[in-house]
Amino acid sequence: MSERGHGHEEHGGHSQGGHNHGANASARQLRMALLLTGAFLVVEVVYAFVSGSLALLSDAGHMLTDVAALALSLFAIRLGERPADRKRTFGYRRTEILAAALNAGALFAIGIYILVEAYGRLREPVAVQTTPMLIVAVLGLLVNLISARILAGGAGGSLNVKSAYLEVLGDLLGSVAVIAGALIIRFTGLTWVDPVLGALIGLWVLPRTWTLLKSSVNVLLEGVPEGLDLDALRSDLRALPGVQEVHDLHVWSVTSSQNNLTAHLVSAEAPAGLLPQVHEVAERYGIEHTTVQVEPEGVHAGHEGHLHP
Repeated sequence: MSERGHGHEEHGGHSQGGHNHGANASARQLRMALLLTGAFLVVEVVYAFVSGSLALLSDAGHMLTDVAALALSLFAIRLGERPADRKRTFGYRRTEILAAALNAGALFAIGIYILVEAYGRLREPVAVQTTPMLIVAVLGLLVNLISARILAGGAGGSLNVKSAYLEVLGDLLGSVAVIAGALIIRFTGLTWVDPVLGALIGLWVLPRTWTLLKSSVNVLLEGVPEGLDLDALRSDLRALPGVQEVHDLHVWSVTSSQNNLTAHLVSAEAPAGLLPQVHEVAERYGIEHTTVQVEPEGVHAGHEGHLHP
């Protein structure tokens, strides 16, 4: 009374190969960025306390989360390469999304801390040593420029790499702000510029981090992939020859680049070639794996797989 169709094996194999290639490329990018930021972190943390600069401390805090984020992202990619088993039928690819969510959450917390600290320093100004602040900020800018360049290529296809890229980009802007602040304080003596710049860095990072956090949580909650019009997809499936109705339509992401679909199609008599047509429609929406059940008209399959008249 029902027919079940799955994505083509050839297509699935190609997708796996593409995933591995992309994962290896992302791992190389993350490893290079991790070496750069890790080497510079110690220098920046020390001079942040030596100079007494909040803007530099803000930048050092972001750099610290960068190192943790890059290490976590790299670990997630390696763990995600493990094959599926009896306990993880989709494998471990979703660890990438967990890493992105943790990174975004940590960066969001850092941004809030910097805003609170900036408020405190505006009320009670702190003396700032501009020379070490300026030297370290220039070095940090160079490190962040190189790291951002390395990660930019992979940020579009992976939430994991995007989270690391956003953190490095926030550091890059932070370094620019610290340089500007050091010069202004050096020539004007206006120490309030430092906490203001620190706060501006936090205000720039927070909304972008919030967007990334929402995207990660959407994947973890198995929400419809961003940018996918579920109503349009339903209409295109219903428009296929012989299909009277579409129900129990579910679309979700396992990870950044793997979208899945399950659906029940009602058809009086499923025409030959219906399932390949379903797969073609799904692929137009960026869905790689489809599971379709075709039901006779007047029969409805419940969520548990039992047929109800």
